[in-house]
Amino acid sequence: MRKLVVQTFVTLDGVMQAPGGPEEDDDSGFTQGGWSVNYWDDQMGQVMGEQTSKPFAMVLGRRTYDIMAAYWPTAPEEAGGKVFNDATKYVASRGRPALPWQNSALIEGDAAEGLAALKREDGPELQVHGSANLIQSLLRNNLVDQYRLWIFPVVIGSGKRLFAEGTIPSGLKLVDSKVSSTGVVMGTWEPAGEIPTGSFG
Repeated sequence: MRKLVVQTFVTLDGVMQAPGGPEEDDDSGFTQGGWSVNYWDDQMGQVMGEQTSKPFAMVLGRRTYDIMAAYWPTAPEEAGGKVFNDATKYVASRGRPALPWQNSALIEGDAAEGLAALKREDGPELQVHGSANLIQSLLRNNLVDQYRLWIFPVVIGSGKRLFAEGTIPSGLKLVDSKVSSTGVVMGTWEPAGEIPTGSFG
């Protein structure tokens, strides 16, 4: 079995839309794109390097694929280009797009069913980067094994959220955490079954 990991940047109020720039995703008139850029520090670079130092495959929605495919093939090797270019990219799309970025493969048919099948195979962990719409399908089908979330000290109020309607309620267990010099909380959580409810009364 392969582990499926959601690895993404979110605001304190749960928005994950367009962290890297205004041009990434302006759906629904979103105007706050680029909210993560000025918080980067050396420790964040180190943690990112650790998370991509072991073999992994990427899982991407169509829009995230297009954004990354426009940048990484010509990115410097020392900036992470080699790691992302060498990784296998599994792409979820309702159409049959051309996938020019090396080592890219279309997930045939239903994305959740295709990823459930990939999880049953041997191979490196499957990392979901960005891909807000795809993540909603994964959450509804209970396919996520781990969340590596970088929570930035900003609130935006509107935009595509990581945990949107349709998320199955569940408890989570914190397995690792670090905080950058700029206040970014880098946490790793794993599902921990049903939410243990109670009362203080």
